Amino acid sequence: MTTLVFGHKSPDTDSTGSPIIWAWYLNEIKGGDAEAVLLGEPNTEAAWLLQRWDLPKPRIITDVEDGQACVIVDTNNPAELPANINGADVQAIIDHHKLVGGLETKGPIDITIRPLACTATIMYDLMSDDVAKMPDWVKGAALTCILSDTLEFRSPTTTGRDREVVAALAADLGVNVTEYAAEMFAAKSDVSAFSDADLIRMDSKEYAVDGVKFRVSVLETTAPNIPLDRKASIMETFATVQSEDGVDQVLLFVVDILKEEATLLIPNDVIKGVAEKSFGATVDGDTVVLPGIMSRKKQIIPNLKV
Repeated sequence: MTTLVFGHKSPDTDSTGSPIIWAWYLNEIKGGDAEAVLLGEPNTEAAWLLQRWDLPKPRIITDVEDGQACVIVDTNNPAELPANINGADVQAIIDHHKLVGGLETKGPIDITIRPLACTATIMYDLMSDDVAKMPDWVKGAALTCILSDTLEFRSPTTTGRDREVVAALAADLGVNVTEYAAEMFAAKSDVSAFSDADLIRMDSKEYAVDGVKFRVSVLETTAPNIPLDRKASIMETFATVQSEDGVDQVLLFVVDILKEEATLLIPNDVIKGVAEKSFGATVDGDTVVLPGIMSRKKQIIPNLKV
């Protein structure tokens, strides 16, 4: 049976690139039969990754069958995985997020969760000496994933190991990191063609706080004016997303990569209270700027209060 390798729903660059990287490793180094797949359309930066390294877009799946062999990367949260994930045969998890719980497996499995900024960094280390066998397109995917998750080292999740791996990959590829990251972020920022609902769900995770189910969405961009100019219609769409996705509230943070700050949209008094209690913000209007807030994983979700 082919082993499916996939990340979370609403796939970002790491959840697009890391399945490709690990499927290559399982196939070419371990002699297995693996296929990288996605749980949705890749975002603009992830799509740029595929185009930049001339990679075919992985097949998109909506669920997994009972007994399907799979490896989960870049998440361990059942809410971000296929509905039948506990019916599948999960063989390994490679992740860099906190342990959520709720996954069940058929037997003992390999689990690697490390406090690094990116799944691709963990994979690089797991491969050990076999990284020398990576073709350029695998190195390019790994480089893109790490620069994306660290926001070119601006994110507080960045570690020294992430920096070291980027330096090694960039040297092998002959890539200027600053120029390459600028191209990536330009692709990430080009969201003008997306609907309001697509923007809300583009980089989004579900998270519950004191019984309140949130969709916590982040738009990382070098052109924050593009989504913020649409804030009125985006906030009108929150109700539709809440109804369709079964959540109580939507939190949308527009992260300005260059200014290293986030703007949170404030559609109602509940979100106003969240901003004030979680970030010590003073809210006056339908947005609030949160200086230094860059990371959902390290700064936003751990601080959420209602």
